[in-house]
Amino acid sequence: MKRDFSHRFGFLVNEVAKLYGDAFDRAAREHIGLSRAQCRLLGTLAMRGEPVSQAALAADMGLSAMGVASLVDRMEAAGWIERRASASDRRVNEIHLLPRAEGALDAALVVGDDLHARALATLTAAERKSLVALLAKARDGLLALEREETPA
Repeated sequence: MKRDFSHRFGFLVNEVAKLYGDAFDRAAREHIGLSRAQCRLLGTLAMRGEPVSQAALAADMGLSAMGVASLVDRMEAAGWIERRASASDRRVNEIHLLPRAEGALDAALVVGDDLHARALATLTAAERKSLVALLAKARDGLLALEREETPA
């Protein structure tokens, strides 16, 4: 018996995320010269608002420390970020955004806004607002589940 998962929440969320991510990756590479992963790393650093260790950055991004290390290597070599020894623990390198990254972050937001508009063009403004609000509620529900399941 063939099963249809196309209207199940988990399937839809994952498929939309993949399609959206792939489209963002293509547009970001074309317009900024950065991949989705590179934009995400810059965005994660910017949201933190302060330098962060590679280990904390990996945790924030939900990636392995090794995966983030190679991404940081490439981005540092290209002049987007820099590693500096931590003032409080010299065994730790902190990742700092360089001024060049600010323009890339602004450009990534423009790419994201354009993609958002094109991807949701068939929805009314009210539907778009509602969709984002409902997804935020779903995220909050999942975060609450995670807190309940995580031992103190």
